Amino acid sequence: MKTKALLAFAATCACMSSAAIAAEWDDYARVVSVSPQLEQVNRPRQECRTEYVAVQHQYPAQRGVGGSIVGGVAGGLLGNQVGNGNGRTAATAAGAIVGAIVGDRMENTAPGGGAVVEQQPVQRCYTVDQWETRNNGYNVTYEYNGRTYSALMPYDPGQRMRVHVAVTPRP
Repeated sequence: MKTKALLAFAATCACMSSAAIAAEWDDYARVVSVSPQLEQVNRPRQECRTEYVAVQHQYPAQRGVGGSIVGGVAGGLLGNQVGNGNGRTAATAAGAIVGAIVGDRMENTAPGGGAVVEQQPVQRCYTVDQWETRNNGYNVTYEYNGRTYSALMPYDPGQRMRVHVAVTPRP
């Protein structure tokens, strides 16, 4: 009895499995249209270049004392020529002071010091937009068994495409 039941169960399973296999198959459908799905993508990048800029460095002139000395001596000699007695001494001292000031100004205000122009490298960077067109796939419209379908595919299938057909009963 057990053997008959086991054989009946095996036969039922075999019939069901062949019915399930018969309900699915691959076939070909006619492609009606294919349109690429394009997308604009910005990939910004940095562009840098080195420019040379003129930079002026100002170096102060070194102060000299020669003008003060020469001016003081000349002023003292001129002051000594004026007046008598204590007046001459005062005129000599005043002439020496004024001569020293004038000599200092003449020597240390004359152009000369250090104005130096140098070329200094400066790097300048800019962000530049770089637009690229990227293909995200293909929108494929196809016809199978009198009905029209659409699918997004990663490739262009050509004039016909393989489709998987599955038939299942409605409950």
